[in-house]
Amino acid sequence: MKQLQNIQTIAIAGAGTMGAGIAQICSAAGYKTILYDLNDDAINRGIGIISKNLDGAIERGKMDTGQKEAILKNIKTTTSLNEVKADVIIEAVLEKLDIKRDLFQKLAGVNDEDTILATNTSSIQVTQIAFGIPNPERVVGMHFFNPAHIMKLVEIISGASTSEDVAYMIKELAEKLGKTAVMAQDSPGFIVNRVARHYYVEALKILEENVTDLQTIDELMELSGFKMGPFKLMDLIGVDTNFEVTSSIYNQFHQDGKFRPSRIQKQKVDAGFHGKKTGKGFYSYK
Repeated sequence: MKQLQNIQTIAIAGAGTMGAGIAQICSAAGYKTILYDLNDDAINRGIGIISKNLDGAIERGKMDTGQKEAILKNIKTTTSLNEVKADVIIEAVLEKLDIKRDLFQKLAGVNDEDTILATNTSSIQVTQIAFGIPNPERVVGMHFFNPAHIMKLVEIISGASTSEDVAYMIKELAEKLGKTAVMAQDSPGFIVNRVARHYYVEALKILEENVTDLQTIDELMELSGFKMGPFKLMDLIGVDTNFEVTSSIYNQFHQDGKFRPSRIQKQKVDAGFHGKKTGKGFYSYK
């Protein structure tokens, strides 16, 4: 089994907002980084996200242009799954069990048997993802939070088959990336998303019942000490992503009513109003 000092290359599968952010911090920490997605458009969007993040750091005086160039240069991009060969692979693809499991099956076929397969799932049980994967003891949860290049917390989740050595090595890796890592057992939503789900769900129920408007809910929550109201936060995370996580947890808890997804949120998703990334969500950003 690989040790932390043997980790030289990290690959990220999925160049969306989360994948790009994870690739950025891996490269910044000095690891050879591979960023994979299905097509050049997705890759270009991912690199654009990283470049924008780094420009923001330059504006804040956190780095200079030379450091930005070094980080970007350290990231190899590819649309070929056969080139995704690394010591650790972190998937950040759609929150769908079949997609994640199929990806790991293919990656297992082109990598060594001790390559660690880490899933950035925010709600699906790691045990389910690892089922049928060769050497399932190397499959582990490594859940970053959005935006990954800023948020400090990472949840390390052990599935039923996950090796304890793998879990603790990934915890050490997260800490080397500058994160605060917490160990969690395999349960729908793990720790943070299970607790936070009601921050969104109850706010949406209040809106559904016409108790008050969403601006008032956000303002009240912020006045209560929360840094960001639930509707602003859903727009930042992605209304579609937030809805997917809620739906996943709802189904994994056998349709427990306290996790019921909102029809208002579903309507936003169907309309393509996914938050800041599309210019409109619960608020307009154009």
